[in-house]
Amino acid sequence: MSKNIIYLILFGVMTSWGFNVIATKVLVEHFMPVTMTAFRIFTAGVFVFIILYFLKKIRLPTRKEWVYILFGGLFNVVGHHFFLSIGLVQTSAANGGLILGFGPLLTAILSILFLGNTITLPKLFGMILGIFGVFFIVFESNGGLQGLSLGDVSVFLSVLSLAVSFVLIKKVSQTLDPRLMTGYMLVLGSAILFVLSLFLEPDGMKSMTNGTAGLWAIFMGSAVIATAVGHMMYNFSIGKVGTVEASIFINLNPFFALVGAAFFLGEKILIVQIIGFVLILSGVMLGSGAFEELMHKRSQQHDQSR
Repeated sequence: MSKNIIYLILFGVMTSWGFNVIATKVLVEHFMPVTMTAFRIFTAGVFVFIILYFLKKIRLPTRKEWVYILFGGLFNVVGHHFFLSIGLVQTSAANGGLILGFGPLLTAILSILFLGNTITLPKLFGMILGIFGVFFIVFESNGGLQGLSLGDVSVFLSVLSLAVSFVLIKKVSQTLDPRLMTGYMLVLGSAILFVLSLFLEPDGMKSMTNGTAGLWAIFMGSAVIATAVGHMMYNFSIGKVGTVEASIFINLNPFFALVGAAFFLGEKILIVQIIGFVLILSGVMLGSGAFEELMHKRSQQHDQSR
């Protein structure tokens, strides 16, 4: 499969993930967040295994692969979705989507630490720029440091959990198909989330009986399109092009989340959010190495044309 096709897949995944921030924001306002997330993730896991059954990709993992699946599930599913669903109750969908755009920088940092990726001066500058962009958005739009929302912190922790899981997925991708790992992680993670919901949300099951047809349509779209197909294809892309290159596309999340928040929820897009998004986008392009790769290709094309 060519890189262009992988990039097209990643673009589609980021579109669904950006709008999924809006879907999740709507769902957590009507259902208990942890309980709803457990059911949504389990539904996604079932659909992943249905797809893999027709692709004839289902097999039992080895003992070593189970270890990666366990920790991957804890970070990719439990940590990420738990903190995201809790965070979106306490912050805006726009802010949540913008903080999610911080993911590529965290992924780049963890890839340097644990996968042996090298760091250059432009990458270091990009990471600093991206960090400044996130803090600029959160602090300025919430009234400074004293206005820092716990929801913003929770969304950041969800991004950190996801970045850690990407490193684990890349490490095991040589022996275990990332799409199959996705299915196991979703089912295992949803079971853990459900147990947590029994303690954290005693009335969680009752809240799931109050949904309208429209809410359940949003629920199924989020579970099947964004979570099942989205995570399966993104993790597959990690195995093909690597953590950092795949994470470049996560910078599209804030764009689609901002557009969705304005279009579907009527949230106002603030100037500080636009400035912060530009800073994050610039930081991602530098911190992920995309800018250096582009300059290198242009230099090669220039040399060949001489």
